Order: sequence, then structure tokens, then C-alpha cells
Amino acid sequence: MSTVWRKFLTDTLKLFDLFLLLVSLGIATLPILLRVGPVSFAQFFSMRVQLQNLIAFLGLLCVWHFIFSMIGLYDSKRLASRRIEALDLLKATSLCAIALALGAFLFGFRVVTPGFVADFWATSTITIVLTRMVLRTWLRRFRAQGHNLRNMLVVGSNRRAIQFAKTIQSRPDLGYRIIGFADSPWVGLEELKKHGFALVSDLDNLPSFLRHSVVDEVALALPIRSFHPNSARVAELCERQGIMLRVLSDLFDLKTARARADELGGSTIITHYVGIAEGWPLTVKRILDFAVSLSLLLLISPLLLVTAIMIKLTSPGPVFFVQKRVGYNKRSFYIYKFRTMVVDAEKKLREIEHLNEVSGPVFKIKNDPRLTAIGKFLRRTSIDELPQLFNVLLGDMSLVGPRPLQVRDYDLFTKEGEDWQRCRFSVRPGITCLWQVNGRSSMPFHQWMELDLQYVQRWSLWLDFEILARTIPAVLKGSGAA
Repeated sequence: MSTVWRKFLTDTLKLFDLFLLLVSLGIATLPILLRVGPVSFAQFFSMRVQLQNLIAFLGLLCVWHFIFSMIGLYDSKRLASRRIEALDLLKATSLCAIALALGAFLFGFRVVTPGFVADFWATSTITIVLTRMVLRTWLRRFRAQGHNLRNMLVVGSNRRAIQFAKTIQSRPDLGYRIIGFADSPWVGLEELKKHGFALVSDLDNLPSFLRHSVVDEVALALPIRSFHPNSARVAELCERQGIMLRVLSDLFDLKTARARADELGGSTIITHYVGIAEGWPLTVKRILDFAVSLSLLLLISPLLLVTAIMIKLTSPGPVFFVQKRVGYNKRSFYIYKFRTMVVDAEKKLREIEHLNEVSGPVFKIKNDPRLTAIGKFLRRTSIDELPQLFNVLLGDMSLVGPRPLQVRDYDLFTKEGEDWQRCRFSVRPGITCLWQVNGRSSMPFHQWMELDLQYVQRWSLWLDFEILARTIPAVLKGSGAA
């Protein structure tokens, strides 16, 4: 596809997106028109449009266009998944709705109510996401038939380079043609031939090859440590000739860490992360944590008060049990629970450590002699955990996440020397987790750690909702509570 034709299609898409936003604005106005009643043509044309409103409206269109461009909705989405593009569109329409609400507040548009903004957001999100999905489906079928192809040269011929090329070839809908590989002579070239790929250039003659060949993109897969000068030279060649360069981000052959590209001061940074990356999903998770914990605390405040009174009346000592725990990235904080044991329970632990019923560094027994009369009931119903909503409100914990370890357990945990288990600290600890909805404290320690790691690797907002939904029946059954 020529640059002129691509620019024409991109500009058309920009105008079409603005058209869909205007249509969404019109649909959001329909409920208001239905309440007002029918308007005659004479009344419609007699309406006056103030200059201030017109300027505000045009400014809003510019803001919407800037939001869509800023999020990168007009960049190449050839290698992006449907889910990633849909999430980007959701972010864009949400920001457009916020811009509409702010514009209405600044210019005093009384017609733009919260309900109006909600209707606009829902309509624009549905129409634009559906339109893009239809367009993406059509483009993929178009490319699968051999149209709109891009020639890709892979620089490097190691295992990950070959695997990358095979993945590209297995997806004709992406619209790529692997024209060959470029690399210096080495013993691994035989493996390249076995997979049906050709070596079209060595690294010394690569500048000449790029000058005289049709190359749309270069995929760089050279080992960074031993071929850094060559990699830098390839990047410079692509920059000079205006060829798109894609660098395989799995530079260190990491197993579970995901990668993303960030920019700082004009420098591109490849970030490898495990767990929840910074961004809008983490912001949404924190907003939900704050809103839900605050709402629950207000809702159950009578229960909290009655529980506090019962603890005070049935056993001497404080109402709350406050203990130092290890949390996010091993930051320490104080957790709040209703006291379920006698005051000197920590001192008596050494006397009953031999009765521990779970493996690993943690300590749990079903019939703990240190429990008070009401403490057993609070443990069985999980009411003792409710004050942790204050920890969620403060930001030390989340509603969903790996359970925070005691300092004592962490010290023993550290002595085991298995670093994979420490991955659980890369996310904020929670009140409930996969471990609690899959058997709770009756589960062996190593399975507990594996479920925590599974949560870290699979995290999504939907997984949090699923765990919260499964927590309710688990608590009602009291399965494994201790």
C-alpha cells in the first residue's frame, strides 16, 4: 500500500470517528427531545446558535480528535490483538465522555446531565468498537487473500528469530511476507534451511541489500550482548532509509514477565514486568477498592460495632488485633483484624508450634487453644477479617490479592531460598485470593504459593470480579476457615 493511499485511509478513518461521536451525541439527545415533544421545522430553523456555543462545540471536536490520536488509534494495529484495540477504544471514548462533561461544566450546558454523558459514552463505545472490529475483520480477510502485504526481513537466525518468523507465517491475516533472513555465517544456519527459510544477506552486505530491495519492515533478533554494534548499525540503517524497525522484546528469554514500550525524554524503554503494570487497569482497581471498601464499611458499621462490644464483654484486652505484615514489594504495614485470641497469644505460639497442621513456614491449627469463645465464631464466619477494609481504604491492601504474610512467616519463607515464591509480593496483598476460594487454609503451602503465582500471571479486572463472587459462597460454607 502506498504512503499516499495509507494517509488517505487514515484521514478518512479520523473523519469517520468524529462522525460516530457526533451521531452518539445526537442519540444521547433523543431522550430530551422525546420529553420536550415534537418540534416543527419553523421552530427548528428559528433556533439561534450562539457564537460561544459554536466555538465550544468545535473545540470539543478538536479535543476528541486529540484524545484518539494521543492513545494511538491511528497507528498501525496490524500486530495488535482485538482485546488491546478494544481496550484502547474504551479508554478513548471514556476520556471523550469526561471531556464532554468538563466542557458542559465550564460553558454551562444545562442539557448535558450525568445521564446524557452516560448515554453518549455507551453509544460511542458500542458504535466505535463494533465499527473497528468490523474493519479489522475485513482487513484481515483482505490480507489473507494476498492483498496489502508488507515485506519483512528478519535480522538474526537464532531460535527465537526462527520461531518469530514461523509465527508470522502462520498468520496470513496479519499481511506479512517473510522475504528472508540476514546474519553472519555460523553453524545455526543449517537450522534455518531446515525450516524452509533463506539467508538473503550477511550483515556486511546488509546496507546494500536494504538499498536495492523492497523492505517494509525489519525484525531485529540479534543477541544483544554479542552483537550490540551490529544491532545499533541495523537500527541506524533503518532510520536513515525510513524502514520500520521492530525489536523482539524477549531479550533475556524471560518465562513469565511481560514487556511493553515506554518513552522518557525521547528515549524508548522496554519494560519487563510481572503482575499488574501501572496504567488505567491499576487505576480502576484502586478506584474500585476505595469505593467498595468505603461503601461496605458504611453498610456494615452496625455489625462492626456489635462485634466490638461482644469482644470487649467476653474477654479482657483490646478489640482489634494489630500485627505487622509484609505487603507490596515487601513494604511493611500494620494489618487490622478483630481480636479472636487471648492477649498473650503471640507468646504462647512457641508452646504449640509442634501442633502445626499445614506445611511450610505458616502456622495454622483448627482447634487453636488460644482462641476465645467468640473468637471461634468470628473465625468461622470470617467476621474477624472485616476491619481489613480499613487497610484497603488506606491503600495498604486490595480487595483481591495474595494474603499478606506475617513477618515471622516471611523470615522462615526467606530461608527456603526459592525466589519464584517471592513473585507474590509484586502485587498488593488482598483480603481474598485464589487460595481462599480453592480450599482456604486446608491447602498445602506449596499449592498456596502456586495459586498466588497463578493470580499474578493471570491478573485482570475480570479475574478480581470472579474471585470476589466465589468468595461469598466460600465464606458462607466456612470451608477451611481457621
